[in-house]
This record gives sequence, C-alpha cells and structure tokens, in this order.
Amino acid sequence: MVGVDYKLTVDGQIADQSRPGQPLEFIFGTGMLLPKFEEAILGKEVGESVSFTLEPKDGYGEFVAEAVVDLPKNIFMVDGKLAEDILFEGSQVPMSDAQGNRMLGVVKEVGDETVKMDFNHPMAGKTLHFEVEVVSVRDVTPEDLQGSCGCGDCGGGCDDGCGHEGHCNCH
Repeated sequence: MVGVDYKLTVDGQIADQSRPGQPLEFIFGTGMLLPKFEEAILGKEVGESVSFTLEPKDGYGEFVAEAVVDLPKNIFMVDGKLAEDILFEGSQVPMSDAQGNRMLGVVKEVGDETVKMDFNHPMAGKTLHFEVEVVSVRDVTPEDLQGSCGCGDCGGGCDDGCGHEGHCNCH
C-alpha cells in the first residue's frame, strides 16, 4: 500500500492534487493507477519526490473524434419526461452501450432532436505533468483488499472490484 502526495498539471493549470494530510493511497501493481505513473515511482522511498510527464499515449490516450456522437434526445426520457436535470452542457451522464458496458459521457450540446455526447476520457489527448512525493509505504492488509476498489465512484461500499480504468463495477 503506497501513499503519495501529488499535483497534476495540464496545459499549465493544476488539474488535480491531493489534499494536505490526505494522500492518495493505492495498492501498487494492481492497475489502480496509470502504469507509467507506477513505473515512475517504482523504488522510491518515503520522503522521495519525482516529477515526470506522460504523453497522451501513456496517459488516457489520444482524443478520438468518433467518441463524440449525436444521440437521439428521446433516450434521455425518464417516466415519460425528459431528464432535464442532467441535460445541460458539461453534465456527466453515466450510460451503458448495447453490450452493457458502463461509460461516462459529457454533454457537449443539447439540440432540438439530439444530444451531442463526448465519451472520451476528460484527459484524453492531454499531456500530464506530475509532481509526486511518496509519503507512506506499508504491507497490504486484508482490509485493504476488500470493500472498495479505490476509484471513489462507489463511496467505499463496493466489493465488486475495479473495472475498466479503475472504475468500480458496482454501479
């Protein structure tokens, strides 16, 4: 179990960072984080820091234009009414494809008949610059292995494990 304080900078702006006294904790080597992130901190001891940059191919992939699609507005009907509480630009909407795969889409535009959705990861196509300090390293306990996939999506009540890109399978 590794704990890190980190700052992620994208396009010269801080995109994400750990909060003081609340390091990001993860089980090293289980795929919870980007492989190149783990590779960059491999062998680092508590108190050691490292800065590194990940190109899109080593981060969340390139931006895929085909992942931006127009969907019929009527699929956003709930009990016969349009779900207007989620249909606004920038809203993140959990959806499933025809095979039942869960994905998160971002509403880009709401038209008269269609909704333009972007299913790219929000960091797709971005160069990621990390500053990381290792703040703890300890053996994994049985409690660490159950209860939560660590993605934060399930609030810690999930025991179904992680799915694609570390997002939990429990919802």
